[in-house]
Amino acid sequence: MKKIILMIFVGIMVLGFSGVVGAGKLIPVSDKAKENGRADNSSVITKGNGGLSLNTPGLEKVVLIHYKKGYGRVCDYDGICEPEIGENPSCADCKKEKEEPEEPTTACYAFLDKWAKWKDLPVDYVIDPDNDDGLSDEFVAITMSAGAEEWNNHISEDLFGSYSIDYDLSWDSDAPDGRNELLFGDYPQEGVIAVAIVWGYFAGPPGQRKIIEFDILFDTDFTWGNATVNPEVMDLQNIATHELGHGAGLADLYDTVCAEETMYGYSENGETKKRDLNAGDIIGIQALYD
Repeated sequence: MKKIILMIFVGIMVLGFSGVVGAGKLIPVSDKAKENGRADNSSVITKGNGGLSLNTPGLEKVVLIHYKKGYGRVCDYDGICEPEIGENPSCADCKKEKEEPEEPTTACYAFLDKWAKWKDLPVDYVIDPDNDDGLSDEFVAITMSAGAEEWNNHISEDLFGSYSIDYDLSWDSDAPDGRNELLFGDYPQEGVIAVAIVWGYFAGPPGQRKIIEFDILFDTDFTWGNATVNPEVMDLQNIATHELGHGAGLADLYDTVCAEETMYGYSENGETKKRDLNAGDIIGIQALYD
């Protein structure tokens, strides 16, 4: 009898340990997309419940992939229930969403979560200007900060604060490090212009939801520069403004009626219209911060 009880106890301990190990496991973008029934996805959300490598209870990351036109496949969603997560309308989050006030569906803006935003302003950030395209450090820094200032220009209090330069940044895809970082790097998927990871708390009581960090990678598969000078390049300010919108808490838009918005989810070489916020972008950022 003692032997049987001991075996049961050991079995329970093994199962319990396995559950703890699996609880904080990160799901790669490609695997998560397959789990959602799609070959690829504009963004995914990964939850952690157990250290600050997604182990802090409730900490989540949203991965937002910005494709060049003609690449990627937009997930199927109705524009109401957690559109950036890309889950089916029957998911638990959407059931919960239906019990809460819905945002207007006719306006060209969307949130990562309608209550998740930065609680302490302004938000400082760090730029690594090192690049393969011969762009000067000054150009990179001024251009990226111009994208941040465009968001500041449309709200009553500065959202984005000052920036610093660091030539040794790393893109935090596995765990937040307390710094909001913008840098160039190679993303191993064709047609991806940039990727933003936003870390925060996107569930639970609305008053406790918040963004704590963003990290933005500009894919070196593209030639970056100033498209008003050379229309063959990917315009750095155009894309930086869009990606910093994710850092602020806004989601991508894929309805073609919203194609003029900064947060429209596709771009192409020579495009500069995302440098300036459109009507929906302004409504969205003011809804979060004014």
